[in-house]
Amino acid sequence: MLTELILKNVGPAASMALKFGERINLLTGDNGAGKTFLLDIAWWALTGTWPAEVNANLSSGMMAKPCNEDQASIYYKFIINKIINDNTSYFNRIEQKWDRGKPPLTKPGVSIYVQVDGSFSIFDPTRNSRFNLPPAYVFTQQEVWHGLEDASGRRLCNGLIADWANWQKENGQAFRQLQAVLEALSPASDERIAIGELTRIRLDDARDIPTLRMPYGQDVPVLHASSGLRRIIALAYLLIWAWQEHVLACKLLGVPRVSDIVFLVDEIECHLHPKWQRSIIRSLLNVTQRLGEMADSKVQMILSTHSPLILASLEPYFDPNRDKWFDIDLVREDPLPPRIEITEQPFTRRGDAANWLTSKAFDLQSALSLEAEEALAEAAKVLSDPTATASSARNLEIKLREVLGDTDPFWVRWRFVMEKKGWNT
Repeated sequence: MLTELILKNVGPAASMALKFGERINLLTGDNGAGKTFLLDIAWWALTGTWPAEVNANLSSGMMAKPCNEDQASIYYKFIINKIINDNTSYFNRIEQKWDRGKPPLTKPGVSIYVQVDGSFSIFDPTRNSRFNLPPAYVFTQQEVWHGLEDASGRRLCNGLIADWANWQKENGQAFRQLQAVLEALSPASDERIAIGELTRIRLDDARDIPTLRMPYGQDVPVLHASSGLRRIIALAYLLIWAWQEHVLACKLLGVPRVSDIVFLVDEIECHLHPKWQRSIIRSLLNVTQRLGEMADSKVQMILSTHSPLILASLEPYFDPNRDKWFDIDLVREDPLPPRIEITEQPFTRRGDAANWLTSKAFDLQSALSLEAEEALAEAAKVLSDPTATASSARNLEIKLREVLGDTDPFWVRWRFVMEKKGWNT
């Protein structure tokens, strides 16, 4: 498990420090505040790689750089089998890379990084860096579906289309695991992700294409599925592929399976309908529990989000003894220049997802439109202004009617004041 990161002079802030929980770790903050950057750093701390350096076709996962000319450092700590591995890495400006320093006492477990652009990165300590294999398996969105090759053309992964079709024909353990994971990732009990019959989609394409059996009864080829479904089934496939390949490698080498899995997801709600956003945390907990049972291991998740529904959906499951929430903010304090700060926040249940919009996670004044928020601010001034006239109040009410719903709670207060001042005639 990754337990700690301390960054100095790297990324958007002069310094950042995080002590992770052993199960769920949630990152919130505005665009550009550093959520993806922290996930990239977490991946590098565990694997020693930057995704875009392993696969040059990626548009994300670049190497982190110092933010000024001072010395930059990354301290990281992870614990495997109760053995503490920690190190401070410094940026070598001459060679333009991070010096890893001393090797870890034990190798980290399997790490899986789901990136927001549809790319995936997988690190398996049993396979990677052995027999001239790459230091990690890094897939572009297309390579997830159609297969991954190294620079020499050697096939590293057959891809979702070919592997799924083969698993389905064999009807063995891999296919049963895929069915179980897809069911666990389904948005609702009445909207199960079910697997349909293999099909062909073109006369000039000899491949058997997997399909999804939709709630309305049709089998839809996975290549024609929606963006949300494609992201979920790609995740399910790579979870099974990574674990199946790890088990085979351990058997070939005669070594034990890993004891820990770290799961990194950038913008967990990406492409998902609100109904799915409400259930995705629960689904991931179910999936990681299944992975833990298969691996006899612990699973740690580090997730970023922009969605108030994600935070609301976490309320029944958040355990302060195992889980943590970190918020990244742009702090403005005159006369000091603006700065980025990351703080661990207490997780308090807020009920309605709209209430999360006004929390530290999003820092909004209200859950209303900007126009409604501005109109209400103007109304507050009128209601408290002893010199306000009935005419100005009626003109403002016309404006309010254009931006507020008829059942908005504000109207109760508005009518009370209008009656009290005698303006409702």
